[in-house]
Amino acid sequence: MTGRRRLSSPRPYKLLTSVAAGALLVSGCGVLPGASGGSREPVTVMTWAPDTTGADAVNMAGMPAMARTYARWINEKGGIDGHELRVLTCNEQDSAAGASKCARRAADENVAAVVGSYSRYGRAFLAPLEAAGIPYIGGYGASADEFTSYLSYPVNGGQPALVAGNGEQLAAGCERVSLVRPDSLVGDSMPGLLDTSLSRSDRPASYDISAAEEATSYDAEAAEALDKAGDGCVTAVLGKGTETFFDSFRRLAPKGGEVRISSVLGSVGQSLVNRTGGPNSPFEGALVTGWYPESDDPRWNEMREVIRKYAFGDNRIDPSDTGVQTTWIAYTALKAVVEAMDRPDIAAGGISVSLNRGTEVDTGGLTPVLRWRFQDMVGTAAYGRIVNGRVTFQVVRGGRITAEKKGFVDVTETLVNARPSG
Repeated sequence: MTGRRRLSSPRPYKLLTSVAAGALLVSGCGVLPGASGGSREPVTVMTWAPDTTGADAVNMAGMPAMARTYARWINEKGGIDGHELRVLTCNEQDSAAGASKCARRAADENVAAVVGSYSRYGRAFLAPLEAAGIPYIGGYGASADEFTSYLSYPVNGGQPALVAGNGEQLAAGCERVSLVRPDSLVGDSMPGLLDTSLSRSDRPASYDISAAEEATSYDAEAAEALDKAGDGCVTAVLGKGTETFFDSFRRLAPKGGEVRISSVLGSVGQSLVNRTGGPNSPFEGALVTGWYPESDDPRWNEMREVIRKYAFGDNRIDPSDTGVQTTWIAYTALKAVVEAMDRPDIAAGGISVSLNRGTEVDTGGLTPVLRWRFQDMVGTAAYGRIVNGRVTFQVVRGGRITAEKKGFVDVTETLVNARPSG
């Protein structure tokens, strides 16, 4: 009996070694440099975003592409605390059905987290994630539900913070403001946020103009905005419809007029300025409120270098795009929490517990230091999960979106005290 045990003991070892080697060959990843002898389990996460085409399509394909690029980079460095990072991606298709399908796939694949993703359909994806106990780290903030779900860990204040900040930015130089926003539940919250900021500088409330999100022309809304703004400012927050609105506005505005235009990043971005003429763009001089430092800021240098070396020329990844930037920050948060856990295996429940207990995320100055304890959150019914209520003030100069004011502006007080619209 004893002899048989001695003779057979190497056999399972050889079998396991062969299986492990085969798995590495199939995955094409090889042994992680710096990994602890292969003793740490891989961490599997998912990133989703719409990858769609057409005039009215929302396309955020750069976010999953950035996630894969991040994985190539971090795995060459030895993974995250010795764990190989495996990234699954999903086309959310800018639909509730697509968002739900991606979330169910994440649950089926037993991912440890959904990271740096985009969807406007929070109710469709958060229910499956909550049922599976999967945390949602660093979503784009395109859905109001991201700021209420107990498993959501946002890295920015979403559109509410941008609109609140836009009001403060406009208050510095605008006597009157026309706000053009979507005729939707999300749009209905915007006047209250904007006006609360304006009132703090003793400015009158904005003139509120609701508009269809996917109109082919905004001539009537542009004319009304011009009329009510006088020689003040017109701000439009229409997402993908913002370009169409300002095209209508440009044709109606008198040449050499005094009306100044404004928007928020996500509705206006560097790629839009480039596409519409760069320094000759109608957006020249526009005020823009963002979440992060301007895209040319040195704090983005590491991300830019990773894209240069590991994206392999993938033209979906634009380092000035806020979706790409948010994905980078979200994966920075994932890295921080995995390192803080310091465990041989990483599961969804452990990530949530670590974040809830106050794991700190240093993003190198791209945001304030982030953590998601109860006392770190805004705590209002509408924006309960926001922990970063800071924004940046930017302006289009010489065809580039650059800093109008250095540093961050904290709009947490506006988020807490925003008066309801209507």
